[in-house]
Amino acid sequence: MTDKPTVAVLGTGIMGAAMARNLLKAGHPVRAWNRTRAKAEPLAADGARVTGTPAEAVEGADVVLTMLYDGATALAALREAAQALRPGLLWVQSTTAGLDQIPDLAAFASEHGLVFYDAPVLGTRQPAEAGQLTVLAAGPEQGRETLAPVFDAVGARTLWTGDDGSSAAATRLKLVANSWVIAATAATGEVVALARALDVDPQDFFDIIEGGPLDMGYLRAKAKLILDGGLTPPSFAVDTAEKDARLIVAAGAGNGVRLDVAEAAAERFARAAAQGHADEDMAAAYFASFDKESGNESDQE
Repeated sequence: MTDKPTVAVLGTGIMGAAMARNLLKAGHPVRAWNRTRAKAEPLAADGARVTGTPAEAVEGADVVLTMLYDGATALAALREAAQALRPGLLWVQSTTAGLDQIPDLAAFASEHGLVFYDAPVLGTRQPAEAGQLTVLAAGPEQGRETLAPVFDAVGARTLWTGDDGSSAAATRLKLVANSWVIAATAATGEVVALARALDVDPQDFFDIIEGGPLDMGYLRAKAKLILDGGLTPPSFAVDTAEKDARLIVAAGAGNGVRLDVAEAAAERFARAAAQGHADEDMAAAYFASFDKESGNESDQE
């Protein structure tokens, strides 16, 4: 028995599975559901109750945490669970969703008496597995005491951005942060591709920026994945990065801002996915620099 809130985790991909395991380690009862059940089954060995439907997962839970592909997918899962939802259930929506999707999620929560929290996270596979994510959260004060141990189990830091989840304050901050991650990833791939095309040792580039304002750990980490062929398993996959890039472009366009870099990055991710790299780390956007049909891509592997 435990006095810690029971958490239903809907979506057990790279992030959701890691978050579920950390919740289990912290002593939370966890019910896990994934559309492809085989992805959730390994969690049973860690103590999770793996369910066949979202309704089974949320029944009797104190908190439902959605970590699915996008807002529409999260909403579809909750609709499937509608008959098992009880008023007062705390819904932590951690999927990276579009600004136009948050009102629909919040409206569904209101219709069913759920307490809605917009709570995307910053971090990829490694920090998720280590419980070192940054939780960006917006939602009412009334459930925060219950959520505190949940957020503490999955993250190293929780940043509250407001008391109204429907305002999308947390998602707006997440999209801003992801715009930088995506721009840096695209630039990393291009600098490595250009170095190789010009017969320049990429290490020479790293040597000239070392210790200066142009140097950064993220650049070196993503470049290493490209140079060492360490693109699988992904920390954050190409196809998901494309989705996020397009959400960022749409958010900018909806607020009068043209985001040329994010738009170009989305196209790079799409080309890399079409070349067969959709399930590799987002650094595999590097391959979009080469015409697959020309044979140049294979020269770079």
